Amino acid sequence: MTTDALLPALAARVRAAAHARTPACPCGATTLSDPAPPDAALADATLADRPDATVVRHAGTVAKAHAVDADPAELALRVTVAARLPGILLPPLGPTPVTLHGRLVTYWPYGTPVDPEDPDAAPWEAAATLLARLHRTPAPAAVPPMRGPAKAADAVARLRAVAPRHPATAPVLHAWAALPDWARGESAMPDTTTLCHGDLHLGQLIRHPAPEGPWLLIDVDDLGTGVPAWDLARPAAWYACGLLAPDEWHRFLTAYRTAGGPAVPPDADPWTALDVPARALTAQTAARAVTKAVAAGRGLDEVEQSLVDACARMASVRP
Repeated sequence: MTTDALLPALAARVRAAAHARTPACPCGATTLSDPAPPDAALADATLADRPDATVVRHAGTVAKAHAVDADPAELALRVTVAARLPGILLPPLGPTPVTLHGRLVTYWPYGTPVDPEDPDAAPWEAAATLLARLHRTPAPAAVPPMRGPAKAADAVARLRAVAPRHPATAPVLHAWAALPDWARGESAMPDTTTLCHGDLHLGQLIRHPAPEGPWLLIDVDDLGTGVPAWDLARPAAWYACGLLAPDEWHRFLTAYRTAGGPAVPPDADPWTALDVPARALTAQTAARAVTKAVAAGRGLDEVEQSLVDACARMASVRP
């Protein structure tokens, strides 16, 4: 969560940025510094407030305060890549992150997100096609390694710290221990040239311009070079755990292959490439689920238990 000072300061910054972009902000403000827009429906909206990101919108402008430990140089490189790949990644409104209350802040145009209440309209084909295009594009600027394995390792470390004796912890840790070092973030990834998103899920797509523009990928915090199969691993893991319908998974995989994505063989068994990353994402997601349940003082729900059960099954068969 944010500090008491960050959220209002971020709201003021995004309001000023929005008003600077247009002489007539839809909110009805009469000056660039108007603190109280007449139209409350277009006033500041907090889109996310998590330890790793606080995101505030004003009209067509979004400000994101990144994680406290975000590296300034690495984030600047990732934002530069987004600026140079329009049509794949949402371009930023400014090339350089700024600092606000000890957090790095970037500015972006607003886009229409995926509707979580309409799963049948989920843009699986668009997500897969964008990934394939990203994976086939040489990095237009130097970028650090993709952060997927490091984030998975962080989730497992938190599980160990928060719930070492929870009955669900052991199967998650056993599944995690069976993975190769690179998938646990303990050594370099075998692919150091392919440009990857690093944290692909449906919340990472928006339509821009809103409301009906083309789909684009957002959130460059984990962008970098690495194993492209990692970007397919979350839907692959959901499919393997029974949380994603076979039809949706095959739509996604077929669209990725049709677009020439290099993460999986074009005709052969895709699981030769997907097995390890899907296992890692399953362990990561299960670790987060158990940690959240313990923090809330509740038992695991059906979906969370299915993830833990998948980890138990994985531990019996090495990747």
